Amino acid sequence: QVQLVESGGGLVQFGGSLKLSCVASGLTLDNYAIAWFRQAPGKEREGVTCIDNIGDSTMYADSVKGRFTISRDNAKNTAYLQMNSLTPEDTAVYYCAATRLLDLCVINMEYDYWGQGTPVTVSS
Repeated sequence: QVQLVESGGGLVQFGGSLKLSCVASGLTLDNYAIAWFRQAPGKEREGVTCIDNIGDSTMYADSVKGRFTISRDNAKNTAYLQMNSLTPEDTAVYYCAATRLLDLCVINMEYDYWGQGTPVTVSS
């Protein structure tokens, strides 16, 4: 059974940082692109960033470019999202997702597997 489990969310002050983790089980991440999405209260889900299966290619939404960094450690079957310079507009539930795709990633495409999400709240 495939599972993606996010962790690392929490409450942080304006301008602070958080690092989210996404641990996969039931699959080997080497063959999967990973993306992070977020959904704020009352808003549609937004694609934030993605990384290809070996970590060579990344994409970022304009809203997070320069502040967020996606990375992965395939040996640990884990992906990460480092979030810096957080603002209240970043408050949302953050989800990781995986899809079998090699050598590229696309943020807004269909992903096969999803985690349950981890909440991030940024206070002003």
